[in-house]
Amino acid sequence: MTSAGDLKGYRGGMVEITKKPAVGRRAVATGTIRLREETVEAIRRGEVKKGDVLTVARVAAIQAVKETPRTIPMCHPIPITGVEVDFQMEPDRISATVSVASVGRTGVEMEALVGVSAALLNVWDMVKYREKDGTGNYPTTCIEEIRVVEKRKGEG
Repeated sequence: MTSAGDLKGYRGGMVEITKKPAVGRRAVATGTIRLREETVEAIRRGEVKKGDVLTVARVAAIQAVKETPRTIPMCHPIPITGVEVDFQMEPDRISATVSVASVGRTGVEMEALVGVSAALLNVWDMVKYREKDGTGNYPTTCIEEIRVVEKRKGEG
């Protein structure tokens, strides 16, 4: 574990990007939340107390993409030119895919990762009452495989 004393003289900070050209950039991230089959079916049927799970998760993902520098301190605030959020439902899981586009001097992969994370966390929040066991734990629920699946630079 690193202590504050170990960081004495550390001069970290945001990476200088002034001289980099502004170009089109795109990143796509995915992730999955494992749920009980009954929970996925309740989402499908619109029977979750808090409302439309995937609509809320989509809005949360978009909002999180735009707020990434507030969560990841060394990320540059960048102009987001587009966000797409898609979900795929299987009997025991929901996968989220977030695509982020920008024209700027730095990539958008952190924004895509934060968007996927927020989407999946919101799914969990909305269905947690259905996922708890008798002890209040979540033996089935698991967010996994959050990763960047595509990154492009130089698109107009």
